[in-house]
Parts: sequence; C-alpha cells; structure tokens
Amino acid sequence: MPKIFLIGFMGSGKSTVGKQLASLLNYEFIDLDDLIERNEQSTINDIFIMKGEEYFRTKESFYLKSLDPIMNAVVATGGGTPCFSDNMKWMNEQGITVYLKANISVLSARLNKESDHRPLLKNINENNLPDFITAKLKERERYYLQSKYAVDADKLDGESLLRQINF
Repeated sequence: MPKIFLIGFMGSGKSTVGKQLASLLNYEFIDLDDLIERNEQSTINDIFIMKGEEYFRTKESFYLKSLDPIMNAVVATGGGTPCFSDNMKWMNEQGITVYLKANISVLSARLNKESDHRPLLKNINENNLPDFITAKLKERERYYLQSKYAVDADKLDGESLLRQINF
C-alpha cells in the first residue's frame, strides 16, 4: 500500500487528522517535524535560529526522502515541505498526496495560539496574522494544488478523510 502524505499550511490539522487516519488504517504515523527534531536533537525553532531555514529545508528533504519505502505510513509534512527540493514531485511518485485546505480565519485562530512554536510566525502579531497567512498561501498553493486530493480541512477528522480519498 502506498504512503499517504498530508500537506497544507501550518495549522491545517495534518498531525491531528494524520494520527486518526493512521489509526483507522493500522498504519504508522510519522510527523516529519518530530522526526527532524529527534534526529537533529533540537527543536525546529532552534534549528531555524541556530542554523537557518536553508539548513532546515535541506534536512527536511533528506529525512522525507529517507523514509522506509515499504513502510505503510501516514506522513504529516511541514507546511513548507512541498515547496522545496522537488519534494512535492517525490511525494506524488511515492504515494498519495492530500492537501488539507483550511480557511484563513480557521488557520488564524489555530495559529494565534501557537506562534511561539512556529519559526515563521515569531514576529507576526495577531492583527497581521491573516495577511501573513494569505501571502504565504499565495506562494505555496501552487505546490499544494499538485496533490492528488484537496479536501476541506476546517472540520475534518480521520474517518471523513478516509471516505474522501477513497482509500
């Protein structure tokens, strides 16, 4: 069975829904950010601060492409993963890609509580968050839309995702 790669903007629910979907399918669940933190022995935040985004993106692509090719897994990627190093092309070749598409207001509400843990949100205040998300989505959506499936993630759970991707 192919891997399922969940992509989308930070806060779209990739980790939450991914765990539910993996459980339903009896698959492994892999959160790419968690995998990077374990292997690098550092938080994503600290990697960005100490080594920069370019280093992080290189490692992100390395760990993504190092996943066991025969492991059945649901993989929650980082929000920027599809946008670098031909990662989107690679994921489409290796499995099923699913874009969890969330509304700007939903993303803003979710991310407002998490800005301390998100390197790209460090200097964005609550009032500017919707504009930041809109601008970043404009940059990234051309990659996200290369997914095999695009699903509304505003009120998504594992069971409804499973039905939508006909897996």
